[in-house]
Amino acid sequence: MKRRIVCAVAGWAAAVALFSATAGGAPAHGKVANSRDLDALAAGSRVADWQLAHMDNFDYVGPEAHRRDARAPRDWVQAVFYIGLARFADTVGNPHYMEAVLTHGMAEGWGFDSRPRHADADATGSVWVWAAERTHDPAKLIPTRARFDAVLTDPSTVSLEFEAAPPGRAPHCQDRWCWSDALFMAPPTWIALAKATGDERYLAHADSEFWATTNYLYDGSEHLYYRDSRFIPQRDPKGRKIFWGRGNGWVFAGLARILADLPADHPSRPRYESLFKQMADRIAGLQGATGCWPISLLEPQRTPETSGTGFFVYGLAWGINHGLLPSKRYRHSVDRGWRALAAAVQPDGKLGWVQHIGDGPGQVTADDTQLYGVGAFLLAASEVSRL
Repeated sequence: MKRRIVCAVAGWAAAVALFSATAGGAPAHGKVANSRDLDALAAGSRVADWQLAHMDNFDYVGPEAHRRDARAPRDWVQAVFYIGLARFADTVGNPHYMEAVLTHGMAEGWGFDSRPRHADADATGSVWVWAAERTHDPAKLIPTRARFDAVLTDPSTVSLEFEAAPPGRAPHCQDRWCWSDALFMAPPTWIALAKATGDERYLAHADSEFWATTNYLYDGSEHLYYRDSRFIPQRDPKGRKIFWGRGNGWVFAGLARILADLPADHPSRPRYESLFKQMADRIAGLQGATGCWPISLLEPQRTPETSGTGFFVYGLAWGINHGLLPSKRYRHSVDRGWRALAAAVQPDGKLGWVQHIGDGPGQVTADDTQLYGVGAFLLAASEVSRL
């Protein structure tokens, strides 16, 4: 066991050294950075550094229940932060960020929490796949493959209807991806694992379940997702449908992550691209006057909100950078959104205006923050720096 640990640490150190030597601290796109690149990278670094310095105490988060979620090292709250940090590490070329991700993974044994099918627990698998690829160490994927293989052996066929659950238990439908957030958490992990391992079973499962959820929750006339089935019949006091801002941000950013790893010749790729473009067109038209998106997308914007806005900026910028969205149509929206995000960063690097953990539109204040908001910010900074 002692020799195995020594070898693992040596491999980790070598990976960080290789990352440092090849990245050289420069933007990963290989071009001379202009002032906008440097602004995005500098803002991302400040936010990442603040968050990394505050991973041992979450008293700043707010309600105790939310602090408890933030402390869970294998759950979605931290997973989304590390997904953003890993992406930012690739972009900025700072080995300190890669080291932080690898240290976290080693501490967790590249493992998962006790929920064998829950999409929120799948999310950290994306970080483990990233780490395995950067260190050229497929052993880091053993727990992920074991977890997903168990699902493939006995796939769930429960209804996607979001019904109330007994106290202390998740709704039964969460054995599948029955809520919009899940489309960020799970399918990108399954598809990244398929790419890393060459095992197309993971991709086939993700593709099938993604479209099952989309067929259930996507409003084809509004080109937006309901958070879950409970929201389909609901209306706000003015009679408008309720489409949660961050809930749609989860899907839109998830689509970008899916497309990044989906094979170019996959039969479903045109369908994913069409959905991505439909959502982009609708999302751009709903942006608020300040550059942020409303917490409830069809209602007037009352306050900034940075987690949904971060995911929208990331997705739109990713679409421009990868030739799916025309810059002439979407660049102005990205620039306005990025300025709003940057303005929400406090002088010490703390990101504010992040809506608390929830399952729909809610209130937010300037001092509210959470790790998933930082993850969204780092994803956005990474793509904005590449425009």
